[in-house]
Formats: sequence, structure tokens, C-alpha cells
Amino acid sequence: MKTRVLGSLQVPAIGYGAMVLSPGVYGEIDDTRAEAALKTALDAGATHIDTSDAYGADGHNERLVGRAIKGRRDEVVVATKFGLAIPEGESSRSQPVGYAFNELRVNAEPRLVRGYAERSLRHLGTDVIDLYYAHYPDPGVPIEDTVGAMAELVRAGLIRHVGLSNVTAAQLRAAHAVHPVAAVQNEWSMWRPADAALLATARELGVGLVAWSPLGNGFLTGTVQALGDGDFRHNAPRFSAENLSSNNDRYAPIRDLATRLGISPAQLALAWLLHQDEHVVAIPGSRTPSHIEENLAATDLTLHPDTLARIDEALATFEVTGGTLL
Repeated sequence: MKTRVLGSLQVPAIGYGAMVLSPGVYGEIDDTRAEAALKTALDAGATHIDTSDAYGADGHNERLVGRAIKGRRDEVVVATKFGLAIPEGESSRSQPVGYAFNELRVNAEPRLVRGYAERSLRHLGTDVIDLYYAHYPDPGVPIEDTVGAMAELVRAGLIRHVGLSNVTAAQLRAAHAVHPVAAVQNEWSMWRPADAALLATARELGVGLVAWSPLGNGFLTGTVQALGDGDFRHNAPRFSAENLSSNNDRYAPIRDLATRLGISPAQLALAWLLHQDEHVVAIPGSRTPSHIEENLAATDLTLHPDTLARIDEALATFEVTGGTLL
């Protein structure tokens, strides 16, 4: 697997986003199937595993990851996040999002940060987290204060690198002034462009880029025609029956281009993303071993400049119906 650098942290160019392995994301799933998916990812070289204390009830996703890395911890870059799985009795602030439920509740107060980390360490069955993210900025807490508490975790040896997720360019700059930020994780795909100011700031500061949902919540695989019961994407307007049909029609030129190149739409979407910046890595998630291996093969693809130009031309007319997810 080809590697890239996030700050000073070396990771595979394509890692694995484990959120899809908890029930209630893309419908029901059992732990046996979930653990098989994680094993496939690790065995195929996707040794950068991304999770969160908020994925699944009572740390379900982190516990899955912990079982998968047991006995092979030294092979794996473990990334997790905090701020959404708020301890009982603690206050929270609203973070607006574009889902049907309109908001997430966040608490990233410095006094809670160590407790969040210690809980994740227990779930993961490890003594250190390689890359630790504030999952969302807390509207009631300066980002500098949250990162100051994360810096204390670095000094204590509980985490190795500081990350930020779903932040603005200004927030990244303010945080980086307190402690070096290795990576910023935001949604980025053909489905949703990255914020130009954030990209410029990350490049200036030497901060790596981790693209979450690089396959547009599965849309960019070109296979999503309808959603099953219990699928989290029912909350996303762009996946409503009418919008999904319209978006699939508009995405047809990209699917056709993938066919002409002899690769899957997912591989084209991932290869295109990796061509956007030498310090971007992707963390697609899948429950199906063959799809996981297919995704990882995208690291070996080199897209000709003419192909990239055709993609950009097609994307220029691909206006998503249903808004953004943030």
C-alpha cells in the first residue's frame, strides 16, 4: 500500500472508515460480519483505521476496532474522535447539520477531554491513540482551549498526534498555534468539494487532509438506487427517492467514464481524490470484503491529465440535489 504523511504521521493513502460497521448506519449488521470486514481491511494494507466514541451505543465501534487490532497493534494507526458521546449529566451545545434531525450535540470542554480519551483507550484495548480528533468544534468553547487539553494528552503519552474534524480554516489556524495539528478531517469527494480556504491553510501549515465520506456515503459507487430499512442515509435529503434519482442521472457521465477506463466508479472517485493533493488520504468504509479490496486498489491508479480534465468538466455540471450534509 502506498503511504502518505499527515503532519509527521505516515499512513496508507487509503485507510478504512469503521463507522459503517455499527448498527443503524447502513442498516443492521452483526459483529461477526463487521470483524470480518475489519480483518479484510487490515490484511489488505488499510492499516489506518478511523473510528469514534460516538459510532454505535456505548462505544460499540471502538470496541469492534479494539478486538480487530488485538495482537497486531503495532501494525495499525488508530484514529478516534471525541465530543459527541457526552457523559450523562453534562451540558451540550448545538452543532447544526444538514440531516433531517438538524443538529448534533457537542461538548468539547477542556475538563472533559482526558476522560473522553481514557474511555476510548479502554474501548480500544490500547494504551495510546495514534491520532485523536475533536469530532466537531464546540460552539461554546474556543478551539484553542480544546486543543490545549489535547496537548496535555500528548505530553501524558495518551495520544500521539492531534487532529481536528469538521473545522474551518480560521479554527485550524487558531488551533495549530496552540499545538501542531497533524490532520484535519472534513468531508471531501466528487459529491462535495473541499473548502478552498481550509485546503490553503492546511497546505500552508503542513497539516494533512483526511477525507471522510470520500465515496459520498456510498453514492459514488454508482450502485445506490434505493435505501433499505434502518439506513442512516434516510436522514440525508440528497438520498430521498426523488433527489437520489435526479442525482444518479447527473452522475451518469462519471459512471460512463469509469466504464471506459475499465475501473469501478468507486475506484475512479478515490483515485481522483488522491490526485487532488499529495497530503490527502481517504477513509472509505464498506462492509463487503470484495468492495474493500476494490477500493484499496485505487491507490495503484494513475489518472492521465486528460482524464482529470474530463472529470472536472463533468463535475462542473454535476449540481447535487438535496444540499450538503454539514
